[in-house]
Amino acid sequence: MYTVMNRIAVPAVDAEAFEERFAASMRAALTGVDGLLGSRLLRPRQEGGVYVAVTDFTGREAFAAWMRSESFRAAHGPSGGGGSADGAGGGVEMFETVVSVGA
Repeated sequence: MYTVMNRIAVPAVDAEAFEERFAASMRAALTGVDGLLGSRLLRPRQEGGVYVAVTDFTGREAFAAWMRSESFRAAHGPSGGGGSADGAGGGVEMFETVVSVGA
């Protein structure tokens, strides 16, 4: 499994609107993506914390294909999200699963 995490700072006053927009974008842009195992948006529990968008793919190749897709461009606008070709940039981190237990 290949996991991509994007840390997103959102002012508290904008949190509700951000969550609504992000959820709508996820539903529209991620539905039917080949190799996508799941995606979730995590809300910070502490004041001043950042949101974390977590997206799991079957492998690095599936993630790379999504980054080249129309679905990715739709989710991130004309700029493509501002990351590099491997997805790095901004608050983006990428991981390969070493151990997984449970669902």
